[in-house]
Amino acid sequence: GRASPPLAALSQVLRLERSRRTGIVFPLQKLERYLAPGTDTARFRLFQPGLAALQRAEALFRSDRGHPIDYVSSAVRMDHAPPPALPEVCFIGRSNVGKSSLIRALFSLAPEVEVRVSKTPGHTKKMNFFKVGKYFTLVDMPGYGYRAPQDFVEMVEAYLQERRNLKRTFLLVDSVVGLQKTDNIAVEMLEEFGIPYVMVLTKIDRASRGVLLKNVLEIQEFVKENTQGCFPQLFLVSSVEFSGVHLLRCFVAHVTGNLPTVEAS
Repeated sequence: GRASPPLAALSQVLRLERSRRTGIVFPLQKLERYLAPGTDTARFRLFQPGLAALQRAEALFRSDRGHPIDYVSSAVRMDHAPPPALPEVCFIGRSNVGKSSLIRALFSLAPEVEVRVSKTPGHTKKMNFFKVGKYFTLVDMPGYGYRAPQDFVEMVEAYLQERRNLKRTFLLVDSVVGLQKTDNIAVEMLEEFGIPYVMVLTKIDRASRGVLLKNVLEIQEFVKENTQGCFPQLFLVSSVEFSGVHLLRCFVAHVTGNLPTVEAS
């Protein structure tokens, strides 16, 4: 298998000096100092696990002989999906939002797991199921919008409505461009079906600080005003620099019931 990239493991992050370390693990908090005085930052710190929880979550994403992490199967229809035996999370987002890159980053400590990353938008045409030991399943959904598979709506709507073991949907939004019309359609679908979800802002290494701050505040306000099923805290990630990846692993472990108590740091 491939070697794990730098900063994929917490032990590597912990060697960094403190402010850089905080920026990698809690990228949202790194933005706090640039906010206007008096800005409410409670939503920046709703999920703030301590080191022990982050380490327990990382262990789930690290494969070994007794804990294999495997691509299981792909499906274009619900009757082709593997049986819903384990708690499940799914990742959805616009084509080219960086979904496969993020899933590859999450699984970077299990380099034998093959997550195909394409330079062509709309590369994922099927639902791809990855099994994490005996703990949970992660599903990579086809991208919507540009070059989406024709049966996307049928496939995704059926999955969201019927998958009884689905614990949380991760809706990926490009941090450089913010919420787009197609993202709003996805939000409406999740709200209509009453599916609990969380918004993840991708590619934060490509956004200037000003753009990132503006989009974070706008999306946070949108979540507060227009959603009921969305977790109020945004998650910011960079699949290149590994910012936010450790925290996201921890949140996945938490919502799938594999991290019952998350103590605050």
